[in-house]
Amino acid sequence: MNIPNDLLYTNEHEWIRVNGEQAYLGITDFAQHHLGDIVFVELPEPDAEISVGESIAVVESVKAVSSVYSPVTGMVTENNEELENSPELLNEDPYANHIAVISISNPDELNSLMSPEAYAAFCAQQEQEEEI
Repeated sequence: MNIPNDLLYTNEHEWIRVNGEQAYLGITDFAQHHLGDIVFVELPEPDAEISVGESIAVVESVKAVSSVYSPVTGMVTENNEELENSPELLNEDPYANHIAVISISNPDELNSLMSPEAYAAFCAQQEQEEEI
């Protein structure tokens, strides 16, 4: 499982890459692997005001429909329109293909996100629970 060291993670299997006041948001390798072949992505509207924990996008696969939750409060400044015609890009490389960019309004919220090491341990625990 691929867990890049330069990202922060949520327990809902989203990642963010912080660049100044901007957060690039996507789904993790763990998420795309468990979803299977992704066939549709409903993107958030640009300029939408969002709160931490709010569902801002939907990813649909052959197995399931899953919400994508915002790890930060802010405003959607852009979405990745490429995913509308090529949702499978999330399967090919979930870290090179963000879903949206969010302008962060409360940087303190980043402190509640998981480090790569904490996320790796979280995923390992979830894998063990699935085996039981």
